[in-house]
Amino acid sequence: MSKNFELLQKLGKEQELLGSVEGKRREVLAPTIPAVAADRSGAAIQPGLEEVNALAQQIFLAPGADAPRVVVFAGTEPGSGCSWVCTHLGEVLASRVAGSVCLVDANLRDASLHQHFGCDNENGISNALINLDPIRTFARPLSVPNMCLISAGSKAGEAQSTLSSDRMRLRLAELRREFDYVLIDTAAMSISNDAIGLGCMTDGVVMVLKANASRRETAKQAVQDLQNGKAKVLGAVLNQRTFPIPDSIYKKL
Repeated sequence: MSKNFELLQKLGKEQELLGSVEGKRREVLAPTIPAVAADRSGAAIQPGLEEVNALAQQIFLAPGADAPRVVVFAGTEPGSGCSWVCTHLGEVLASRVAGSVCLVDANLRDASLHQHFGCDNENGISNALINLDPIRTFARPLSVPNMCLISAGSKAGEAQSTLSSDRMRLRLAELRREFDYVLIDTAAMSISNDAIGLGCMTDGVVMVLKANASRRETAKQAVQDLQNGKAKVLGAVLNQRTFPIPDSIYKKL
């Protein structure tokens, strides 16, 4: 295990962050994933692959019939690397399972998953919330045969208010039927309640915290907000990588 691979408990002794919240949750190992992108062809070994594999195992592949399949990922604040964690975890999960994996970019404020895969952003989840075409219509196959992406789409402004609506609930139910695993990237909790709304409709939320930047009080408040919203907290990732905060986010703060 690398020196950068830390447990969430190191944010505070005696599990101060998650230990005070009731409910059935697992503590998720919190890796610092190197900046080198994964080779999705499998030709190269990504630094930190052991850590990402451990994360995939604890979130999705732990023994038990109640293992989550549809999971929301949310940073406590902008720049935590939530989108990076979501995409690379999806790639590793797809390489380990025979079932289908779908990444959904529900961060309609600052979409980025399509950029990671070099795709356009013309037809995605925001479009799916406006028209009635089957959800598969919006899923873009990726280089891994069992993996696809639903980007944020071109109607982000119009669809922003529908992320917590019954229409989104129906789309999530459709995603659950069509795919074995669904990973949903959302806007940071400090600027949006999207993670809370989506967390209530899915199997739970994994928070992404920025090491040496995320305050313990902020993280505890995020857990409390999720609990108050009836969203299950599956755990948290303590990420030590550095991610720039987009100018668009600065304007919102």
